[in-house]
This record gives sequence, C-alpha cells and structure tokens, in this order.
Amino acid sequence: MSKPLKQIHLAAHFPGVNNTTVWSDPQAGSHIEFSSFVHFAQTAERAKFDFLFLAEGLRLREQGGKIYDLDVVGRPDTFTVLAALAAVTDHLGLTGTINSTFNEPYEVARQFASLDHLSGGRSAWNVVTSWDAFTGENFRRGGFLPQDERYSRAKEFLATTQELFDSWRGDEIVADQATGVFLRDAKAGAFVHQGQHFDIQGQFNVPRSPQGRPVIFQAGDSDEGREFAASSADAIFSRYAALEEGQAFYTDVKNRLAKYGRRHDQLLILPAASFALGDTDAEAEELAREVRRQQVSGATAIKHLEFVWNRDLSSYDPEGPLPDIDPDVSENHISKGRAQVRMYRDPLATAREWRELAAANNWSIRDLVINTGNRQTFVGSPQTVAKTINEYVQADASDGFILVPHITPGGLDVFADKVVPLLQEQGVFRTDYEGPTLRDHLGLAHPDEAPEQRVAS
Repeated sequence: MSKPLKQIHLAAHFPGVNNTTVWSDPQAGSHIEFSSFVHFAQTAERAKFDFLFLAEGLRLREQGGKIYDLDVVGRPDTFTVLAALAAVTDHLGLTGTINSTFNEPYEVARQFASLDHLSGGRSAWNVVTSWDAFTGENFRRGGFLPQDERYSRAKEFLATTQELFDSWRGDEIVADQATGVFLRDAKAGAFVHQGQHFDIQGQFNVPRSPQGRPVIFQAGDSDEGREFAASSADAIFSRYAALEEGQAFYTDVKNRLAKYGRRHDQLLILPAASFALGDTDAEAEELAREVRRQQVSGATAIKHLEFVWNRDLSSYDPEGPLPDIDPDVSENHISKGRAQVRMYRDPLATAREWRELAAANNWSIRDLVINTGNRQTFVGSPQTVAKTINEYVQADASDGFILVPHITPGGLDVFADKVVPLLQEQGVFRTDYEGPTLRDHLGLAHPDEAPEQRVAS
C-alpha cells in the first residue's frame, strides 16, 4: 500500500537586501517603500502560500571601511513592516527574524503577542543568535556574549518568552459581588523567571493570542542549532535544497525529535530555494545563466573574493586571473557583519581549491564567483519545476520550500501564476486556506491542544 502524498508547504522570502536580488533589472523596485511589501505579500496570499518571511539586519555591513553596496539604502524594521502587512492581508502568515542576543524576552514576547492579535493569529518568530561583536556595538551589551554561550541564552530566552505567552492561560473573569463589575483573575499574566541569563517577574500585559503562542522558527545548521530546533521549534530553515543533502539533513533533524517526546510532524523542514522559469527548460537555463551574471558584477566578484583573501583586492581585474598571493588569516577581518565570513573556515584551503578550478576551466575571477556561488535551486519550465518540487518533498528532502525570487517585488508573480496551479492539479498543494491561523496553514496543533514542548531554562 503506497503512502499518502505529502502536502507541500510554500512560503516566500522578501528578497530585499541580499546577493540574490538583481537590482539592475528594469523591473526591480524598492525594498523600503511599503508598496513593494504589499505587492509581494498579496501575491503570496493569492497563491495560498503559508507565510511571508522577513530577514533582519541590525547593522549595515561594511567592507574595507565602506558600507556594502547592497546595504546603502538601509533596512526597515521587521515588526513595523509585518504589523502594516497584517492590515492588507487576511490569511498569509507573517514571519520575522528577531535576535535573541540583543533583545529582552518581555519586549519580544509583547511585540509578537501583539502582532498575533493584530493579524488574527498569523505571527511567527524566527529565533536567531549573534556572536558578532561588530553588530553588538549598536547595543549596550555590544559583543559581550562568548560564542559558546549564545545558544544557552537563546534557549533560556525562548523558554522565558513562552512562560510570558502562557501566563494568560486559564485566566478567569469573575464578578465583584458588591458592584457587579466583571474583573479578571489577578493571577492572569503573572510570571516569575529566575535563570542564568534572566531574572524577571511581574505581569505580562498582552492577553493570550489567537494561536496561543506565535509559531517558532529556527535557522541554525550547527549541531547545537539542530538540537535547539528539535527541542523547541515548529519549523527549521535549511540551506540544503539539493535532493541528497536535503534528505540527509531531513533525516538527521527528524531523528532528534524523539528524545524530546516529539513526533516527526511536529517540526517542519523548509529550505530556501531560488528559481528561474521559462516556457521551456532550455529557455529557463539561459535565463538562469543571465541572472547569475547579473548577480555578480565585476565589483561584486572582487568583494566576494575579499571575503576569503581578507585583503584589499581592488587593484585586480575581475576579468583576469586569481591573485597569486595567499589569504591573510589574521583575526582582524576586512568584512564586518557578513555571514559569508563564517562560511570559509579554512581560507587557505579554499584559495587552493579555487585556483585549481580556475586553472582547469580557464576562469577569470568573475567566472569563478559566478560558477562557485549559489545557483538557482529550480530551473526549468513550470511543468519541470512543479514536478521537481513535488519529487523532493515526497522523497523527504524537505516539507516544502521558502522561495526567494531574484526580482523585488514582482519576482514571485510568475511562480504564483504558472507553478502553483500545477501543484494544485497534482493534489499536493491547497486550493484555499482551511483555517485562519498560521498554525492551521502549517498543520501544527494549538499549544493548548498538544503536550508542552518546552526548552528547559
């Protein structure tokens, strides 16, 4: 007997400030003006997506003492944008990245509980950490937290916010016998938390929200991050969108759930995925090549190489050969606040590998960056892309995908119009929303209806 088809989960990442976006395209628009967010969100909702996702940047990134080119127009505040989008959407989930290293549990819990009320139960929190002292300089605790303690704080941070969300559970309304006025039980909202990182008490002033608690996402790929997700998250973002890598990640994380008393369906795994669509597979391949060249200008190629070399390479020709000098492996890095710095753990080994690739393929610096950078996850006609996405999900490489188009804000339109209907025809994606909350979209139980899945503080 064949197992039933899994239903695919789809979400959309507003591309804004990242290396995916092609700002040189005439269709590219602002990632600050609210109209861009409205267009993107309403497209995702029209396609019946589960949620929209906004990343967060707490400081403008720098390289060689200058603001990185993608950051020059700034980054809007996550909560402000999501709250505004709640007013122009009816069903779409609203997911935001909020850092647990530079915030306080009471403030974050209050903001997410408020967003959940404003949206009718559609909020979600992507819990992230930061060891980056450069970013921390913006905060009063700038860079104070050692890297090995960041997950300890994050676990206690999440546990504390859950205590705040749950502090309104079981509240009662009682009538004063003398006046007839209805009053809330004084215990509603009361909390006390004493731990390594937080020692707080009082009364939480936002009543229990439609979802009970916002949906919790986590994005760490380290062993600590995977354990954190298995113990306490409702979904985990994955960077493994290829079939075999995705299956290995999926199996590893799902197998960690049992030790926390959780079932496989209580944690969704959702990789980020870019795409290039054409009327034919050949047309899509040509578009994908063109997009990759647009994403990597000559200046961008040099900046990318500087991540690894940790040197000023502005005198090098991006259409010429790689530098013959070795990377500088000192602790003082040329790039500040960029995730790519942490991706290359062994710069000398990376440089050797890249020189060999460039020599074997006669690649210039720009050619190398184009060919070793992230390629589109799904390339092909709508039929090919729909078929591939379904195959990956049914093969347990993921539970769905968070789509990252290369154009802001209209890049999602073609996927919504041409791929989603094919998935719906296959019976693996909804034709309408079945409930009002994000938990309904994701198939997750309300916290009051399921056993507690808490992280011990």
